[in-house]
Amino acid sequence: MATRMSTAALRLVPAGHPRAQRVAVLAAPGRLELAHAEIPAPGPGEVRVKVKWVGICGSDLEAFRGTRQPEFLTTPARLGHEVAGIVDQLGPETAGLRAGDPVVCRYVWGAFAEYIVCKPFNLLRVPANVPLREASLIEILPGVLHAAELGAIAPHRRVLIMGQGVSGLVLTQVARLYSPQALAVTDLKPRNLELARRYGATHAYLIPRPDAPTRPAIERDFPAGFDVVIPCLLEGDGVADAIDCAAFAGRIVLYGCIGVCHRPLDFFKVHRQRLDIFSTEPKRDLDMRRFFDEGLKLVAQGLVNTAEIVTHEFPLERIQQAFELRNDPRGEAIHVLVDCET
Repeated sequence: MATRMSTAALRLVPAGHPRAQRVAVLAAPGRLELAHAEIPAPGPGEVRVKVKWVGICGSDLEAFRGTRQPEFLTTPARLGHEVAGIVDQLGPETAGLRAGDPVVCRYVWGAFAEYIVCKPFNLLRVPANVPLREASLIEILPGVLHAAELGAIAPHRRVLIMGQGVSGLVLTQVARLYSPQALAVTDLKPRNLELARRYGATHAYLIPRPDAPTRPAIERDFPAGFDVVIPCLLEGDGVADAIDCAAFAGRIVLYGCIGVCHRPLDFFKVHRQRLDIFSTEPKRDLDMRRFFDEGLKLVAQGLVNTAEIVTHEFPLERIQQAFELRNDPRGEAIHVLVDCET
């Protein structure tokens, strides 16, 4: 999707420059700084968006920690891709959108800024009944919906979603719409498990610490394992856990697990158990747009609640504090939004 990403280069300028905007840059692992850059102009077939809300995603956290290359390859590095804002200006030969349209963006990196430039492919117009505060999380719905589809969730299947952070809580809401026989979830925090139960989980298991294996928690109720296992975790060790929790001929859908894996992976067990392993990102542009549109409709129709997952908001000037809070495994933050207008 590199050709679909934001195309504007970062041109740093003095703070008093007449076309200066504030942008957050990753100066070093664990350190975000505000800088000033020239406001980009949309080229032919492009759109400029005035950014309002950007959510802090797990992939942003990995880059912040220094364990993952930032998605937006520029120097200095920029983060942020869960975007909601207002169309500000259209470039030549751009049709279908209008200045003033509220939009949600996808495949646009480097969005902790006041303005971004992208293609219409990256945007969906947000209906009036969906506040922009709730819209930025729609960015994750294509991957979530694809994960549920790849899992072939059905009424006779037992489903385990490992992790009830931002993506896990959204995935639980989507998975329940497939009417599985059992919908089990795990997490480190009782509050998140309580939300998951409200969202349709039939079983909820508290994991005592991040490095604890999942199998002992679920074995009494599900000794044969699960037909569908979807780890919604940053840690790569979630792959090993998912293999341990899968039933014979089960499906593992890797939503997340983008971090380093420290545990050995038992590929013989994958072979012996006849397991299938899938990754979640849609591979065709058409599928991404279809899932993007379906996700927006689920939020607009009240079938997926993104509002109460947001627990904290920070202005752009306090982005360092926002990341530190989101990065604290002991904290109560679920989803943290950055307000790029303030």
